[in-house]
Amino acid sequence: MDYIIADNQELTRLALISLIKQGEDNTLYVATDKAGLVELLKEHEHAIVLLDFTLFDMADADQLLIIAERFTLSMWILISEELTSAFMRRVVYASHQFSIVFKDGPLSEIREALQTVGRHQRYISQRALETIINQQIAEDERPSLLTETEKEIVRAIAQGKSTKEIAAERFSSVHTITTHRKNIFRKLGVNTAHEVVKYALRAGLVDSSEFYI
Repeated sequence: MDYIIADNQELTRLALISLIKQGEDNTLYVATDKAGLVELLKEHEHAIVLLDFTLFDMADADQLLIIAERFTLSMWILISEELTSAFMRRVVYASHQFSIVFKDGPLSEIREALQTVGRHQRYISQRALETIINQQIAEDERPSLLTETEKEIVRAIAQGKSTKEIAAERFSSVHTITTHRKNIFRKLGVNTAHEVVKYALRAGLVDSSEFYI
C-alpha cells in the first residue's frame, strides 16, 4: 500500500509513519505542500493520503475536492485537530473518497481508520458523524430566511434572468424587484448575484441543470 503523509506537524508525521510501518509492504511518501502532493499522486494514483487540511496550503474545500476528483483512485483520511461542521459535511457528501478522524481522538480510532481505508472503505469517526448530523438537524429546524416571493426571485436570478425580465414575468415594477434583490442580499449576507446562486444551489432552490452558465 502506498501512503502519502501531507501533514506539516512533525510530531504527528512521525507518529503516523510509526503506525503505518507496523503494516507489511507499505511505502511512505511525504508531501509538504499542495504542488508536491499532486506530483506524488501522479506517480501513485492508488495512494492513501493522510492530510491535515488546516496545516496545508489549500484555500478551501473546493480545492481539495478538485484534487480528489482528478485522482479518483486515491483515498483520503482527513486528520486534524479541528474541522468545521460545514467543511466536513461538504467533503463527506461530495465524495466517498474521504474519511475523517481527529488528532485528539483515541489511537485505536486512527488505527481503525487506517485499516478500514486500507480495505477501500470509508471511515467517519463518531465525533465527526455527530457533528455533521447535528448541523443537519439545526439547519432543518432553522426557519427559512427568505419569503416565498424572495425564493422565486432567487430562482429567477439563478436562471440568469435580469431584473427587468423578472419584473415583467411577475407583473411588477423594476423598482419592486430591485428592492426584493436588496433584501435578499442583506438577509443572505452576500454582495453579488453569483453568491446568491451558490446559496440557491446549496439550499436546493434550483437544480444544477437549471443553473445559468
